Amino acid sequence: MGYENWEKALVENVETTISWRRHLHEHPEPSFEEWNTRAFIAEKLKSFGYEEIEEGVGGGGIVAYLRGSKPGPVIGFRADFDALRIHEETGLPFASKNPGVMHACGHDGHTAGLLSVAKVMKQYEAELSGTVKFIFQHAEEVLPGGGKSMVDAGVLEDVDYIYGLHLRSPLEYGKVTYCSGYAMAAPDFFEIKIQGKGGHAAYPHATVDSVVVASYVVNQLQSIISRQKDPKKSGVLTFSTFKAGDGANNVIADTALLKGTVRTFAPEVRDLIEEKISTMTKQICEAHDATCEVQYTRGYPALYNHEAETALIADLFTETFGEETVEETPLRMGGEDFAYFLQEKPGSFFFVNSGNAEKGIVYPHHHPKFDFDERALLLGGKCFLSIIDHYLTEKETSKAEASVTVG
Repeated sequence: MGYENWEKALVENVETTISWRRHLHEHPEPSFEEWNTRAFIAEKLKSFGYEEIEEGVGGGGIVAYLRGSKPGPVIGFRADFDALRIHEETGLPFASKNPGVMHACGHDGHTAGLLSVAKVMKQYEAELSGTVKFIFQHAEEVLPGGGKSMVDAGVLEDVDYIYGLHLRSPLEYGKVTYCSGYAMAAPDFFEIKIQGKGGHAAYPHATVDSVVVASYVVNQLQSIISRQKDPKKSGVLTFSTFKAGDGANNVIADTALLKGTVRTFAPEVRDLIEEKISTMTKQICEAHDATCEVQYTRGYPALYNHEAETALIADLFTETFGEETVEETPLRMGGEDFAYFLQEKPGSFFFVNSGNAEKGIVYPHHHPKFDFDERALLLGGKCFLSIIDHYLTEKETSKAEASVTVG
């Protein structure tokens, strides 16, 4: 009984899991518009025998409960299921049939993999001491994010620990990685509109050149990172857009538009950069007789993996898969709204490498040729099974538990 039987059943369900993934990939839906995807998930859960299912959680999320025969903790597992507004260029036989929308971040795999775990574990429900709460989340890709609305709706009120995973291409398949503490950044965004005074390029003294003013802004705001932020704390400020003029060689543009992103971990660094972008931009514009509008939008908070729970899964995965499979990974500057879940309850967000250079799976997330090695679906599922085995089965103290207790 226990993990070995669960793993065998998961392996036997691999081809079905892959078929679910390919169905989802072929029929992607963007954030907040995942109507058919939600229906697909709910229908599958019902077909597995789940009766305690909640739909429309936080506006579009789905929750299903697997309740063991004995009391115990409630473990939450989360998978996201929205797609991106990207036109697919993979050429896969199951490529998107929805023009301009594709699963370019692996969410189809997250959902198919967790559905497989839900199907397998339903057969072994009576063995468990406690509850697994399967959380399928909408709208991870677009602010304000489905994670926040699901948390605000109380999805974690009865949860003791929360875990999630993310597939990672193009990193080569075969590794499970973890990161303790801050693991992913808070992704913020800004837009700056600069109003100058246009005119003939031959008479610059009669104008306020918005291109020159905007250039000062681009250059000077970099000093926030290099000279005002604590160098021991990470921070990125990137300008992604600079627009001014209409292409005429002899016209000084009266307006300029700048857009960009900020990535931070420490809240005080986040506050500093937001404040300095506003004040410095206004002062630079004032010094050049221009005016400006600064809009700063906060994205998801930085994702913080709780140390004890991260140490636990690192040991669990090492016991299950071997030291050669499990690695610690550096923190990343990408964002993820699973951060909202980890602000509420202890847990961890880990990664399953899913690239395959031999098969041409070498493109990063959010690329029109993104894909992943489908073997990662099984490996990720086994990770969830090992967590269930630790928390919800009665056995002698494991090495993983002992190491956390001692540490």
